[in-house]
Amino acid sequence: MSDIAVHGTVADGFEMVREEFRAILHAEGADLSAQVAAYHRGRPVVDLWAGVESSQDSLLGIYSASKGVTHIVAALLVQDGELDLDERVSTYWPEFAAGGKQHLLVRELLSHQAGVVGAVDGFSMDELADDQVVAERLAAQVPFWRPGATSGYHALVMAALSGEVIRRVSGRSVQSLYAERLRDPLQLELFLGLGEEQESRFLPAQPMIATPERLRDLTAAASAPDSLAGVAFNRHAPGNREVWELPNLPLVRANGTASFGGIGTARGLAKLYAALISSVDGSEPLFTPATAAAVAQIQTNGLDPVLGFHKPWAVGFHSYGQIYPTLAVGAFGHSGAGGQQALVDPANELSYAFLRRRFGLPAQVDTDHNQIIRALQTAMARA
Repeated sequence: MSDIAVHGTVADGFEMVREEFRAILHAEGADLSAQVAAYHRGRPVVDLWAGVESSQDSLLGIYSASKGVTHIVAALLVQDGELDLDERVSTYWPEFAAGGKQHLLVRELLSHQAGVVGAVDGFSMDELADDQVVAERLAAQVPFWRPGATSGYHALVMAALSGEVIRRVSGRSVQSLYAERLRDPLQLELFLGLGEEQESRFLPAQPMIATPERLRDLTAAASAPDSLAGVAFNRHAPGNREVWELPNLPLVRANGTASFGGIGTARGLAKLYAALISSVDGSEPLFTPATAAAVAQIQTNGLDPVLGFHKPWAVGFHSYGQIYPTLAVGAFGHSGAGGQQALVDPANELSYAFLRRRFGLPAQVDTDHNQIIRALQTAMARA
């Protein structure tokens, strides 16, 4: 596998992570611009990248890992006492009470229980890129299921809803609070709202390589545009774009659309999650142990009517112990479409992030992450 050029550094003892990363690149069968990063006990132990056009400074779309960034901001407001997870959403956002949503709790909203996964008549792409437009439309809408009865992935709108709660509580947008409280103090290469001065660093996303096997699997799993999944992914709307294209839309990047518009590096994501539970660059951990435990607590774990499979939802995050079984209880984070991943395992003070330019097959990417996480844990055990 010497033909795969992997750049960057690993700490002593973590060399096997480089080899696992190289194996994933080799298995792709084509050039794959990708990045992987990890922190252990507050220090960087892996910072690797590959790809003909990629460099140490390349920025990639993080897709729904943006939701994790948004919900870190929400968790800080909870920790500060400004937001109560057990208060009704409508207490902070009265318009949200329409359509029978008046009793939904903040923790239920953050665990995808609201039932407003998309607009009945769809969003234009300009509307979808505007969090306040999405929030206003969905606040007035009757939900697709009784709020609190189940969890279904609010794929393209979740952080517009939670971001509106953040705005009502703080008087600030999530993008503004993130920049002030997280991005700037930690010097993160991770943006919710990409400035023009950073645009030259952005690598446009690429579609999945459409092999006959992949096309067959995708066709077999396809849902109708007007199904619940179709509405959740806005497929019923005229002019809708494929999910893989979303970071390539200038308005999405400029707005930093909170559900899917983040742009950054794996290094930035891994550092952010590390800073939640460890001292990074001399700073105090951002989360108390109680906050980390609260956001990681599983709220529901049933059949997700949007995704069509069982899914454990924590408070604004994925619960990762069931997805990656070598992680400890309390591991949390948020993935992004096509293979992006960002998470933290507080018990082991491990954070991990992986970004790829070319969309991956969903069934494969978790296997890839498992391989790297196992290599990280082997290295940690020997350290």
